[in-house]
Amino acid sequence: MRTIKQRESIRQLRRPLGFLSGLNTTLFHLRNPWVVTWWSAAFPGFGHIMLGNYLKGFLLIGWEFFTNHRSNLNKSIFYSFTGEFEMAKNSLDLTWATLYIIIYVFAIWDTHRSTVDLNKYFRISYNENSLISPVKITSLELNFLDKRSPWLALAWSLLIPGLGHFYCMRILTSIFLSLWWVVCLFYSGAVIGMFFTIMGDFSRAIDVISIQWLLFMPSIYGFAVYDSYNVTVEYNKLFEREQALFLKNNYQNSNFNIFNIK
Repeated sequence: MRTIKQRESIRQLRRPLGFLSGLNTTLFHLRNPWVVTWWSAAFPGFGHIMLGNYLKGFLLIGWEFFTNHRSNLNKSIFYSFTGEFEMAKNSLDLTWATLYIIIYVFAIWDTHRSTVDLNKYFRISYNENSLISPVKITSLELNFLDKRSPWLALAWSLLIPGLGHFYCMRILTSIFLSLWWVVCLFYSGAVIGMFFTIMGDFSRAIDVISIQWLLFMPSIYGFAVYDSYNVTVEYNKLFEREQALFLKNNYQNSNFNIFNIK
């Protein structure tokens, strides 16, 4: 029986290293499954966003906000940490908390499973020297691979979560993080509370703060800083690999052997 070998052009399309669109740059790279799992444990949906599963990630984040708020989980956690166990028990809605736990465990399990599989995919794609088009031009946006500073991405994320992702061309993540950050700022009363704290009026600062909304903010802030830095580093690696493969395929002599250089 004659074996038909798959054309190289089809193999390149089958396992690309990344994809550029007008609003986003998505790529495959090696990730530590436990790091991605930790971010899913910190905030369901963040692990999926790291993997490029944006629809799953956005839905899980929306579910996290909704069920956490309905169950008063953050408030209950705060009372537990401060030793007010009776208040923690009374403030928690067990029905919504039970629904929350099921999706919470699923998000952790699914990100770990997906990360392991995507790491295998990346190794195959890398060994096949899969290429990527370095430029994407649409009527709305221009996207291209280039070298960007991870520290600049980190700095912008420190100022406002989402700006670092905007800098490294993850527009969808940027919009989503910025939107939820503004929502949390508004409903938590963090800005007004900070103002009263600076003025020394600590009792009024405590009164205006909503713990339920405030406890969402550290996870959003930390994820925005970490992921924008990490994504920019990986983008730079992808840029270097695309450039190296282009130069090798178009300019390097096929008889060139680096191991024979004296």
